[in-house]
Amino acid sequence: MSKSERPATQCPVGRTLERVGDGWTLLILRDAAQGLTRFDQFEKSLGVAPNILTKRLAGLVENGLLEKHAYSERPPRYEYLLTDRGRDFAPVLTAMLAFGNRHFALEGVAGQLVDRETGVPAEPIMVDRVSGKPITSEHFAYAPGPAAGPEVLARVAFMAERQAKG
Repeated sequence: MSKSERPATQCPVGRTLERVGDGWTLLILRDAAQGLTRFDQFEKSLGVAPNILTKRLAGLVENGLLEKHAYSERPPRYEYLLTDRGRDFAPVLTAMLAFGNRHFALEGVAGQLVDRETGVPAEPIMVDRVSGKPITSEHFAYAPGPAAGPEVLARVAFMAERQAKG
């Protein structure tokens, strides 16, 4: 099913995937978070075809994750800078890095986050800002928000029913 055929969703995961759920897009965001800004830098880093890169960069600009700024008029050249929304995506990339290292680095860890002062590898986890508790099913459950519509309410009811059955 193509994006244009999918019904609109209230699911935050679905909404995010509609904007960044493509491998090239995620890798562009990774590179942007690591300081790359120019088309040729992304192209070289990723080995992606120019037409694909052009399309993905345009989508990231359209969805407010990157801003396009001219840095040369002759010839026209642009750089792509993370917006606040784009910088807010960094923890998602960190979670993916940790997950990939934990589950798919069969040959060993090739890239990791380290403490800038000590060089000790980080062990990223997601925690609740209010309580400081790790985000696990032991501490937290999915619940409808104030704007939840029928789709979300049905999903929550379905999950509650399944949990009640054990």
